[in-house]
Amino acid sequence: MHRISPSLSIYLGSRFLIALGGAFALIAGLILLFDSIELLRRAADLEAVGGLTVIGLALLKLPHTVQDALPFMVMLAMMYALFRHSRHYELVVMRSAGISAWQVLTPSMVLVVALGLANLFVFNPVAASLYDIYGRLERRLIDPKATALDIGASGFWLREATPTGAAVVHADTVQQDGSDLHFDNVIIFVSDAKDNLSHRIEADSGDLGDGVFHLTGVRDLEPGKPVARYATYDQPTTITFAQVQDSFAAPETLSFWDLPAFVATSRAAGFSALPHRLYWQSLLASPVMLCAMVLVAAAFYMTAQTRLGGWTVRTLGGIAAGFLLYFFSRFTYALGLSTTLPIGLAAWSPAIVALLLSLTYLFYREDG
Repeated sequence: MHRISPSLSIYLGSRFLIALGGAFALIAGLILLFDSIELLRRAADLEAVGGLTVIGLALLKLPHTVQDALPFMVMLAMMYALFRHSRHYELVVMRSAGISAWQVLTPSMVLVVALGLANLFVFNPVAASLYDIYGRLERRLIDPKATALDIGASGFWLREATPTGAAVVHADTVQQDGSDLHFDNVIIFVSDAKDNLSHRIEADSGDLGDGVFHLTGVRDLEPGKPVARYATYDQPTTITFAQVQDSFAAPETLSFWDLPAFVATSRAAGFSALPHRLYWQSLLASPVMLCAMVLVAAAFYMTAQTRLGGWTVRTLGGIAAGFLLYFFSRFTYALGLSTTLPIGLAAWSPAIVALLLSLTYLFYREDG
């Protein structure tokens, strides 16, 4: 086996980067187009939301969506780069000179590892920050009645719109038991339509029921009136457990660096933070997934024939394998969220399975 020259490595790496740039531009453009159309549909009845605002929202969301589509960009780029090398008989010349498939793939693999680490440590924090801004603007401009929830060092905070104004709920701690939420040291600030505080309800504890907060040890404080005390008190609410889960700070709005601290704070507040723990593990697995996508492309294109029929079959097979891997990753992710699979297995298994299957096939074709 001959040692591959630095010039050839640079050439192979540059061809892959050019193909990756083209795949990035194509897929990012399609994502931006479809997101803009969807936001225009949702904002069709809102006069305050114009076309430029919609495009701005779509651009804020774009980095997050591009990050999700990055494995497919890498696979398509590798497929096209190998297609070009084969069509120009470059692969034939390299293989006849004693250069192995692993040497041909090494420059692209090195670049993909670097890309995966850069995405994890640099691009992800930027994408998460922009996605958080997008979510806030979307709620304010398109869905202003959405419930907002925050868990921090000061405890649990939740705000909901009411027919007469708004209510802000604070609790020192929250315990989750299945689909039930139990609150300790609850304070509910009730305001009118002009955001003027009308009264405050304090309770030793509370539970979220169906359309109501069941409070115990209640004190109702209203300006100019004596404190009203109740052993139990039901405060009407439109908040449901599902809404609380949905409005929980989305994992995608937190960067790779911030997720561990958020998980620790959430678990201290009584929440399992399972989606955030699973998302963090999936981020850790992303560089391995990018390497796996390079090998998946190589499994279909490294030994491809130059006949049009051969290319067509292999291209369709590669795209089908990419979609199959995507659905498998979504399936295992759902199993992880439902606690059917351990978090580590749910996050890492798609990348590892794709990596091992591709390596097995390439070892068989290369070494027999």
